[in-house]
Amino acid sequence: MAASHQRFSGYPRAREGPRTPLTRAVETNPELRGWPLVLAATAVTRLPFLAKATWTNAKFGITRNIPDLAGYDYCLHPVVTPLAADHGNQASALEVTPELFPPQPAALAGRFYSAADYHELYQSGKLTPLQVAQALMPLISRQQNGKYVSAWSETQIESVLSSAKASTDRYHQGKPLGLLDGVPVGVKEDTDVEGYTSYHGQRPEPSDPAFTPATKSVWPVARIQAAGAIVVGTLVMHELGSDVTGCNPRRGSPKNWNNTAYYTGGSSSGAGSALSAGLVPIAIGTDAGGSIRVPASFCGVYGLKPTLHRTCAMRSSICVTGPLAATAADLAVAYRLMTAPNPDDAIQFSFAASIPPSPTAKKTLGICQEWIDLASPVVRKSTKQAIDYFAQKLNYDVVDITLPYLYEGQLAHSAWALSELVEHTEARLKERTLSTVNYCNQLLLSVAGCTTASDILRYSQMRALHMEHLAFLFRKHPGLLIVTPTVPEAGWKVSPGDEAYGLNDGNLTIRMMMYIWLANSTGCPAVSVPVGYAEPDQGEGKLPIGLMAMGEWGCEEQLLSWAAEAEGYLNGSLQGGRVRPREWADVIELAANVDDESS
Repeated sequence: MAASHQRFSGYPRAREGPRTPLTRAVETNPELRGWPLVLAATAVTRLPFLAKATWTNAKFGITRNIPDLAGYDYCLHPVVTPLAADHGNQASALEVTPELFPPQPAALAGRFYSAADYHELYQSGKLTPLQVAQALMPLISRQQNGKYVSAWSETQIESVLSSAKASTDRYHQGKPLGLLDGVPVGVKEDTDVEGYTSYHGQRPEPSDPAFTPATKSVWPVARIQAAGAIVVGTLVMHELGSDVTGCNPRRGSPKNWNNTAYYTGGSSSGAGSALSAGLVPIAIGTDAGGSIRVPASFCGVYGLKPTLHRTCAMRSSICVTGPLAATAADLAVAYRLMTAPNPDDAIQFSFAASIPPSPTAKKTLGICQEWIDLASPVVRKSTKQAIDYFAQKLNYDVVDITLPYLYEGQLAHSAWALSELVEHTEARLKERTLSTVNYCNQLLLSVAGCTTASDILRYSQMRALHMEHLAFLFRKHPGLLIVTPTVPEAGWKVSPGDEAYGLNDGNLTIRMMMYIWLANSTGCPAVSVPVGYAEPDQGEGKLPIGLMAMGEWGCEEQLLSWAAEAEGYLNGSLQGGRVRPREWADVIELAANVDDESS
């Protein structure tokens, strides 16, 4: 929570927005898969008038007829930076020590392993990082066609084992680097890891100059590695990060181990899969339109979208790098390490450290009921039960709030995100852009190219409207967390044949992104936590349901505290507690069976 004396750079004017009805038009985007998708993509890429007609049908020109926008300035980059009170950098990120993050009770139902579990076993000598790495390689390596390989893009076995050996030696010498030393983690394949190639969900083409190994790890990854964590591989993603299913016909779609008849969500799909399978306690993803939070919800884990540029400055006004984790504690551990000030990044370095809320601070949840009511009945039920717990057991005040132009703002964000995708992809692939991406992305990139500079400016005015309205709410209700479902449905069904060419279902994509877009558009932080389960319509295994809280710029530690409280609800108050996937991998048990001497 931002303290009352918190200083900001770029904080919006606090101004209540207009009262507008929440109306959602009937979406008429065609659902495309198989040969109809191939034909549609081919036609749209070759016929500009058809691309423009598709753009218009998607209602991306919706902001052209909103008179209220005339009263708002352009906001092309929603950078709101909390500043230290002493006009200097507030140091360092908060502490990460074993005492602050102890293991969960051993008898806890549906228990996932945490960094604390690994650290405790390493320190006791009962297990070594090398044993864990050797146990994981057959499970995740494409060279060995492991059972859980669908989540993994690339694993460099020799490098992993070398890092695990170095960590093992540090423990034997009584000099571990800290809580994460020797803990396995994964990183989404659009994020640079030294020695690994960022494929962005595309099929690897060794001769393509766009696919070359990174010479250094991006800052948040480098900080995790400096703490001793072992990147055991890079994680697959929805190609280009362009949708929220995780379906990837070129690489193979990762499995949601809660129920393999449903998608993981995307675009950090491999991260959701690996965490749900128990392979790693922490993963690093990116989020421009829910790409951390949607897979966290569908896979039953925790995901944090930080304030824009909090972990590293990116060439985007909507995308951030952030953590996913199997437990709320590990989400906090990863976040604190990833946000250490980077002296070579002037924007990121200027952020004051996020501070945990005072135990005596007033706690307030903001509810936009008409927005929540658009979710499915089972998601609404889980949302209400969790909110009641926060109100009745944890003394949260619950206040009704209104949010203007939610439908229009979502469409503006979608068009903006696709416009950024065009620029980023063309800069990376150049003239090979359309020839190297799948049919879904051929269609999306061609349609996105119809967005004009005037449209971008109108979208930015819509952003300014929302930022000013949120500033008004945060000033009216200090410490406010705006709570919604993460997604309105408990999962996205896998359909037969999707793996051939992929699928494009714009109507369902827009629905699934109903709640997540606002944090991306405005730069606010948000976190997704599991709070319930639904019975499936197909396949075996219950479907996780996520709850999301969005807070004021810079309030990540408040969101992490809330996530820990939500974990208490999941483990202690929800009937049946947490549900662990049936094919969850007991990595610690497998590692214990590795011969340490031969290692």
